[in-house]
Amino acid sequence: MLSLFSCPQRALQLAQHMLWAGLVLLISGVLGAYVLAAHLSIGSQVAAHSLTIVGPALLKLSYVLRLAAQQHMPKQSMPCCVA
Repeated sequence: MLSLFSCPQRALQLAQHMLWAGLVLLISGVLGAYVLAAHLSIGSQVAAHSLTIVGPALLKLSYVLRLAAQQHMPKQSMPCCVA
C-alpha cells in the first residue's frame, strides 16, 4: 500500500483513475436516483441515492490526492517508478 504513495507519479495515476470512478459513480447515481426513479425498486433507488453521496466524496478525495502528488513531483522530469 505504501508503494502506491511513495512515488508521486503513481499517486497521480491513482488519483486520475479515482477521479474517473467518482465521476462514473456520481452520474450513475443521479441517473438512477432522479431520471430512472419511476422504473426502479426502492432498494435500487436507495443504492442510487447513496451513489450520489459516494461519488462526490471520491471526487474530493482523489482531487486532494492529485494536488498532493503534484506538489511532491520533482521539478525536473526525471524518470520515476511508473513502468
